[in-house]
Amino acid sequence: MSTVLVLNGPNLGRLGSREPDVYGSANLDDLRTLLVASARPGVSIDLRQTDDEAELIHWLYEAVDERMSVILNPAAFTHYSYALRDAAALVTKAGLCLIEVHISNPHARETFRHTSVVSAIATGVIAGLGFDSYRLALDFVTAPAPRRNSAFGA
Repeated sequence: MSTVLVLNGPNLGRLGSREPDVYGSANLDDLRTLLVASARPGVSIDLRQTDDEAELIHWLYEAVDERMSVILNPAAFTHYSYALRDAAALVTKAGLCLIEVHISNPHARETFRHTSVVSAIATGVIAGLGFDSYRLALDFVTAPAPRRNSAFGA
């Protein structure tokens, strides 16, 4: 069985009650249910959330050490955490997939949200599709290698 690590940064533990007009009314348990139901046979979902930058970085180290693909919603860390960016780069440099996801579309929001320090090292970015951003990322990271490679024109 392969495991996909689904990592969520600060304030995402408040999904369902935090700005439902932006993030919807579903919470992390609802996201877990969606991803488990959407996972291909033989794929396990390990969904985690933290408000602690260091913990998130250590989880990325774990992904490298355990050879797990990552779906990462860095939340507020997206815009300024070079430490998180460097840890995420270890994932992709190890040949693993790391998809940056966002529930809302950062480019349709405040100007400070338009910049991601993570995007340039991510395998891909999916944003603005609600929880479907995660579901699409899961589909990609668990797709057979030839399908994944064809998405890049390889």
